[in-house]
Formats: sequence, C-alpha cells, structure tokens
Amino acid sequence: MAHRPERLAESIKKEVSDMIINELKDPRIGFTSITSVEVSRDLSFAKIFVSVLGTEEEQKATVEALSRANGFIRAEIGRRIRLRHVPELAFISDQSIAHGTKIMKLLQDVQVQGEGMHE
Repeated sequence: MAHRPERLAESIKKEVSDMIINELKDPRIGFTSITSVEVSRDLSFAKIFVSVLGTEEEQKATVEALSRANGFIRAEIGRRIRLRHVPELAFISDQSIAHGTKIMKLLQDVQVQGEGMHE
C-alpha cells in the first residue's frame, strides 16, 4: 500500500500527457512536457510539474491554461483511472530542462575556450 502515491503519480503523468497531446485544444498550450508528478500520501493533492518550450511569457500562459482546464483534467483522470476521489491538481512550471540546457551550453563554451588555450 505504501507505493500507491507513486503508482497514482505515474498514472496521472501518463493520462495528463495524453490529454495535452490529444484533447486540450487551447492555443496557449504549446510544446509541453509533464516532467514529474508528486502525489501526497493521503492521495488528496497532486503537483504536476510541466516544462514548456518557449519564452517565460509562453510558459506562464501554458501553466495558466492548464490551471483553467483543471476541472476537465480532474474529471478525465477520474474517468480514465477510475478513482472515487480525484486529487486536487496544481500545475507548476518546471525550469529544470531549461536550466540543464543552459549549464550544457556553459560547459561547451568552457571546453571550446580551453581548447583554444592549448593551441
């Protein structure tokens, strides 16, 4: 029973990802990935971390659009996963991919500068 929040988190991640691709038609929802989902121990609350390709304004607009679709998304999760009590959902912008890309670019720049010093 201790693994139920993790199993539910994976199911929510899969279903919300599918909804973003196939069902949510809001133009503000751009290139969006669900990076992770955290479900509380009592299964009453779920944080859904989303990564959005685009500017900071586009990221905010996407999180806002997902938050506005919260009722539809919760109803669909309840129907698809067959939950009696669907957790409250919170969509949170995840900057980890953008941060990782920035670090990779900095490391590449340092490597190029280092190669230039040895020539």
